[in-house]
Amino acid sequence: MIVDDQPDMRRTIRSVIESAPGRRDEFIECNDGAEAVVEYRTFRPDVVLMDIHLKALNGFSATELLRQLDTNVKVVYVTSYDTEAFRNKAQALRALGFVSKDNLTDVFRFI
Repeated sequence: MIVDDQPDMRRTIRSVIESAPGRRDEFIECNDGAEAVVEYRTFRPDVVLMDIHLKALNGFSATELLRQLDTNVKVVYVTSYDTEAFRNKAQALRALGFVSKDNLTDVFRFI
């Protein structure tokens, strides 16, 4: 699942993943955290690639709700805001990883 409020960024993340040889991934794309929670209930994706700054429900709040649905949810934050405070919050929420949008190929460490 790719959760980002920018359609171009969702396409970019998807393209990076699809460019890897031998990958055959299916994607669910969501505009915000609220949509991600609804779609997660239906599809239970292997990994959620979550932006932090989202319109309806931010990535951290969405992760808290996803944890209530599935204590084993795997969230990787993919964000432009690579700060120590955000990394600490991601760690507190038991994120699988944290990737800067400047280095999208780093997602392969987590998927």
